Amino acid sequence: MSIDPQVARDLLQRAVQISSLSGLEGEVSAYLTEWMNAHGFRAHMDEAGNAVGERGDGPLTVVLLGHMDTVPGDIPVRVDEGEVLHGRGSVDAKGSLCTFMAAVAGLPTEALEAARFVVVGATEEEAPSSKGARFARTRYGPDFVLIGEPSGVFGLTLGYKGRLVVKLRVHKDNFHTAGEGTSAADDLTEAWFRVRAWAAGIGEEMGVFDRVQATLQDLGGDSAGGLTQTAWASVGLRLPPALTPQQAQAAIEKVLADLNVETSFTGHEVAVRHPKDNALTRALRVAIRAAGGTPTFKVKTGTSDMNVVAGHWPVPTVAYGPGDSSLDHTPEERLDLREYDQAVGILTAALTRLVLAPR
Repeated sequence: MSIDPQVARDLLQRAVQISSLSGLEGEVSAYLTEWMNAHGFRAHMDEAGNAVGERGDGPLTVVLLGHMDTVPGDIPVRVDEGEVLHGRGSVDAKGSLCTFMAAVAGLPTEALEAARFVVVGATEEEAPSSKGARFARTRYGPDFVLIGEPSGVFGLTLGYKGRLVVKLRVHKDNFHTAGEGTSAADDLTEAWFRVRAWAAGIGEEMGVFDRVQATLQDLGGDSAGGLTQTAWASVGLRLPPALTPQQAQAAIEKVLADLNVETSFTGHEVAVRHPKDNALTRALRVAIRAAGGTPTFKVKTGTSDMNVVAGHWPVPTVAYGPGDSSLDHTPEERLDLREYDQAVGILTAALTRLVLAPR
């Protein structure tokens, strides 16, 4: 019994209409919880503010972990003449989360007798805290995990790069620029050049997933009062599976050791890459082919809640959801509702096949 496509579309459109910046997800969490309770789930808001809904009572447990928070940016919500939904969160990642909810709402009785399906709309995925996922990972012991992130309707994402954020700061006495010496900005720039050069030397012959990517995220300085000067920068690093955040931190501390630069490190996330041949990916591949598509495996250079839960849930895991991830965080964020409809159907079929397959 599949869900009525219009009911699924209404769910998504209303969810996108509700603003839900990281840390301010209360209204959308309440809406999603109410929707799940009205569509056959046992639903509640947990202590982390997550919207959690469960269906089924079988021996297997399938956790479908999406997120309902968004980055800032007001995009007027509308459906255009091409059946495309515009709005912040339509792709990243309310489209994926609502796909999970609609698919589980449409599961047949035999699937619900074979497994318990837990949908989690997590808080603060777009923040370094990942509050919702960190809470959820201690509450469940799943046999299979789906992460709600846009992969495209025929795409299956197996991995995400790791992350480390480096804060650099230089503070020194002011001096006349006609004299000898370096400014705080000079020293800060030298530190950035060294970090960038170190990053470029890691996996330089490899593909982008296996290299270190370094991005200057913030840069500034001042000489307030005329007696001292300060310069600062924030550097975002995307790390390959071969390099842990702790290893990257130690390497950066070493290359900057002789500079008078203060460093601090946040956002430690370990890269993850799951195998592509298991019961979960097989079920999804069969469902995608049955829908006329060709399954495509992907790895992403960003991070997601997959990084947060992987070490706690060492089980078959894949990220799935409709939409083009290149539109994440952009002013053009939008989702084709026909693709969303198709993703709901594919996931309903895949989950049914997954839990009813002989073991």
